[in-house]
This record gives sequence, structure tokens and C-alpha cells, in this order.
Amino acid sequence: MRIHAVHTLYEERLARSTRPFKARGSKVERCRQCMLRKHLCICSIKPMIKSTAAFLLVMFDDEILKPSNTGRLIADLFEDTFAYIWSRTEPNQDMLTLLDDPQWQPYVVFPAEYAEPERVAEHIELEDGKRPLFIMLDGSWSEAKKMFRRSPYLDRFPILSINPDKPSRYRMREASKENQLGTAEVAARIIDLFGEGNNADMLDLWFDVFRESYMTGKMNRLLPDESAIKRLESHVADTVAI
Repeated sequence: MRIHAVHTLYEERLARSTRPFKARGSKVERCRQCMLRKHLCICSIKPMIKSTAAFLLVMFDDEILKPSNTGRLIADLFEDTFAYIWSRTEPNQDMLTLLDDPQWQPYVVFPAEYAEPERVAEHIELEDGKRPLFIMLDGSWSEAKKMFRRSPYLDRFPILSINPDKPSRYRMREASKENQLGTAEVAARIIDLFGEGNNADMLDLWFDVFRESYMTGKMNRLLPDESAIKRLESHVADTVAI
């Protein structure tokens, strides 16, 4: 499995921990890449995609350590995914350099109700020669709001917002906001808005595979319901055949 930015950030964050991370399920032996119980590892069936989009995951400090995090699913599929730990007072310099790189056109993905109306973009419109860089604030809902309000270096970028027409399939944590989606679910909606419908479907299916396997481990079952895996394999086969 390709080692990506979230894997690297996880190892860096783990290395500087002064005490063990004690989240629920922290004592379970897990695959270090997909973060599932080892007998439920899904690394071997990860699909491959091609995309002109890129993602920047700005992660709240402990979010990177949580097995239930779905930001890593974005990095699994989208090769140009960058990941950094958020800091209010000392933002990562490499991240700031990335935001200034002229090849990217950044958009902050966040609900429009929290932004000034003039800052909200109705569509993704790219300048010549630029690629979209979708900035995801990855944490709990309260953490995401804190990052949004206290990251002045993001204030110059337009906001992309989605209005979920279906409830979240994310049952790994209790949502604090009605119709709140997991990070990967939001990314799929953004990619669909960008016009890469097949990649959006692939990310949705990859999310479902992870969710079913995660919940299987959480409930101490040996094997997951294979419906999500079969849907993913069918979609991959159909994509290859086109």
C-alpha cells in the first residue's frame, strides 16, 4: 500500500507523544496503514484513481491518532493529499508555503453559514493553469469550528459548502450536528461538485468498506458484511472495462 502524507504524519505525531494515546480501542492490535484490526485489514483492496484535484488536511492534534478518522481515506485515493497538524500560534511553515504555491487554487471546505456571504463560492472556477486544493478541517465538529475561526491564514480563500441531501453513513462516532458527515463523505461531495463523479463514487465506496470493517471490529465480530467490498469490486471492474 502506498505510504502517504497521513501515514507519515501519524508516525511523526506518535513519535512525539509523551504518553500513550488512550482513545477507546487504543489497546487493539491494528494495521498501521488502514488502522483496522489486523484480521480486518483492507489495504490489499484499495482502489486506484486518477484526479486533477488535491486535498489539504488540517488536522486537530489528536485526530491523526484516532482509528475512526476518515481523512486518511482521502489520502488513500488522492495521490496529491497533504496533511499537517493544526496550530493556532505556530502554523506549519511547509503548509503556508503550499498555500502560496501558484499551481494551486485553494478552497476551504466548510458550512456557508459560518462565513461572510461574499466569501462563499457557488461553483469551482479555476484560473488558467491552476488545480484545486480543497482544504479540509479534520476533527470533531467543535474542533473544526475552532480551526476555522482561529486560522487567519485561511481567511483569504473562498468557502465551498455542501448541503447534504442524505444522512451520514458515519456511525463510528456520535455526531454533534444534524446531518453532519464524516470527512471522507464531505470530500466525496466536493469531488462530485468538481466534476469527477467516478472518483466521488469510488471514495464513497471506499468509505463504506472502511466503515463496515471498522464497525465489525468494534462489535468484536470476526468478519464484516461483505456487501461494501463487493460493491467496490464491482465498481472497480466496471471502471476498468470502460
